[in-house]
Amino acid sequence: MKKILVTGGAGYIGSHTVLALLEKGHEVIIVDNFSNSNPESIRRVEKISGKKVKLYTCDCCNLDEFATVFKENKLDAVIHFAGLKAVGESVSIPLKYYQNNLISTLNLLELMKQYHVYNLAFSSSATVYGEPKSVPIFEDFDLHVSNPYGRTKLMIEDILRDFSKVNPQFNIALLRYFNPIGAHASGLIGEDPNGIPNNLVPYITQVAVGKLKELGVFGNDYPTPDGTCIRDYIHVCDLAEGHVCALDKLFTNCGLVTYNLGTGNGYSVLEVLRAMEKAVGKPIPYAFKPRREGDIPACFASPEKAYKEIGFKAKYSIDDMARDAWNWQKNNPQGYAK
Repeated sequence: MKKILVTGGAGYIGSHTVLALLEKGHEVIIVDNFSNSNPESIRRVEKISGKKVKLYTCDCCNLDEFATVFKENKLDAVIHFAGLKAVGESVSIPLKYYQNNLISTLNLLELMKQYHVYNLAFSSSATVYGEPKSVPIFEDFDLHVSNPYGRTKLMIEDILRDFSKVNPQFNIALLRYFNPIGAHASGLIGEDPNGIPNNLVPYITQVAVGKLKELGVFGNDYPTPDGTCIRDYIHVCDLAEGHVCALDKLFTNCGLVTYNLGTGNGYSVLEVLRAMEKAVGKPIPYAFKPRREGDIPACFASPEKAYKEIGFKAKYSIDDMARDAWNWQKNNPQGYAK
């Protein structure tokens, strides 16, 4: 059993990963400032797992506050989710994204070094690939980004690569997520965005539950089979399992490693919509709208390296993802709110 610190552990991906870690017998400590999450998710993780989680309500950007976590716990590894994550919002308030995402990570590295915690899994993103030269996307593709959110991810990757070169005792996994959707099969934890969702599936489920009028499909003239964008959607429980596999790799003293966490399958916006209609059992209203700036036609992973090196392979289908996303939404029409 290892003692794992999870920053941003109350969030969508964080809460599912905390649950996966608990189910593997690890002890988990969560740090979260609840700027885009809810303490109820942690209570529900404890209910599902039957185990308690130690929680620190603090901001990783506050070094003194954050240091308390390291002073009071002897940690074996850190999974770093904490950060602002909305592409559109990052364009309108870039300085906030640079301040939050970079300072929190620099503080984390300072504390890990000071307290001799040498294993780190970093929550990166497929946005670091920009518009790829081809698909599927391999880890050695050129990296270039088109928005402040993606730029913070790439900058942090660069920081970790530089840090690793002069701190060879550290083991660091750069985990590039594709598009997580779905929810835990219990329907107790899932995606609960603040305000109007930025992501496709929670927007669809909120239309289905009556909170929103219709889905806007941005562009139907892309060079894809049905004209809508194609993405690699991965079940959040598969993604959580990917973190467990990455942690096992870190404990072998692997140095710095990079993995795509995706399925290797691309689904268009309309294909996801049809899967959601199947899960919901009724048509979901939608309307085509102009393309969004920065959207690319197709983006999906090659998952070969992750399978070969850490034994990770996604097991859930798009129908599974749609079923679980709807199960969460229909049982929690207001998300975690009472």
